[in-house]
Amino acid sequence: MAVAWLLLAGGFAGAAAGQPPEMPPSPVRFTEARSHDVRRTISLTGSVASRRASLVATEVAGVVSHLHAREGDRVKRGAALAGLRSEEIRLRLEAARGQLQEAEARQRLASIQLESANGLFAEKIISQGQFDDATSELEAWTGRVSQLRSDVARLELNLRRATVRAPFTGVVVREHVAEGEWVGVGDPVAEMVDLGDLEVTVQVPESYYSGLATGGAARVLFTSLGGYEVEGTIRAVVPQANVQARTFPVKIALDNSERRIGAGMLAQVRLPVGDPMPAVVVPKDAVAAQGRDSVVFVIGEGDMVRPVVVRPGAAVGVWIAVEGGVAAGDRVVTRGNERLFPGQKVMPEAMEYEQP
Repeated sequence: MAVAWLLLAGGFAGAAAGQPPEMPPSPVRFTEARSHDVRRTISLTGSVASRRASLVATEVAGVVSHLHAREGDRVKRGAALAGLRSEEIRLRLEAARGQLQEAEARQRLASIQLESANGLFAEKIISQGQFDDATSELEAWTGRVSQLRSDVARLELNLRRATVRAPFTGVVVREHVAEGEWVGVGDPVAEMVDLGDLEVTVQVPESYYSGLATGGAARVLFTSLGGYEVEGTIRAVVPQANVQARTFPVKIALDNSERRIGAGMLAQVRLPVGDPMPAVVVPKDAVAAQGRDSVVFVIGEGDMVRPVVVRPGAAVGVWIAVEGGVAAGDRVVTRGNERLFPGQKVMPEAMEYEQP
């Protein structure tokens, strides 16, 4: 019993001394950091907006009978957003169709009578005045048919317009009406944005204006999303400066295929500017997010890893420039870095990437 207590006490002593049992090396993949000429980057803050945002309005007046889409709903183009009461339109349409049917019958009869009058007039059986009356009768009913067809088409259009539909695929972000509410022509029913076509606008100082061009790459970081980062493309460089700030608006298209980015979010944009200069580049897979920091795990002596905080810069294909304690030739972890901790021993295996 005394021996058991001694062994148990020894176990507690080892734990208190901070000596955990040795763990086996963790298998990882690595690639050597390289030196490559890249353009230096500037970091700017911008705001996200949708290129397609719309206040969807009614084209006819009426009372809202039903809301088909509510705030936060995703809808496809052509989907119903709201419906207006349409009983009166339907009744007027039914009456117009009946009148059209009668007018078409009278038009056909007038056509037959004119054909008969034409033969009788040729044989001098009826007078010129009787023949002219038959001609006028057909013309009158032909005009009436044309007018009623227009009335029917207009009422059919208004009946379709009584259902307000989405002009594009997007998300309803605000309701402007409630069921039972009267709306006039042009009144807004709902506000929609297209989250698949987002862009972030940044104000670039005029000293960097000449180095910007459409189609250029940019990195866009969202701290509110835990450091979520996406590739952006310069969509437009607006050649009109803000007179007070001497900055030029630059619009950067975003990839929001994961639907994580919302309109109105703040973003940190890294834009490449200036002439190419030597820099250290690592594969993008080597850069891991830890809180608000970007970290690269470097394999040192004895195959032990150390985390290095870096500042990512311009992207070069699948590589990215980093500023920090990483040097060309360092072995950086590209697979398995999500489970590493400082000083951990690893079992590294080389991994090849396309040349930057």
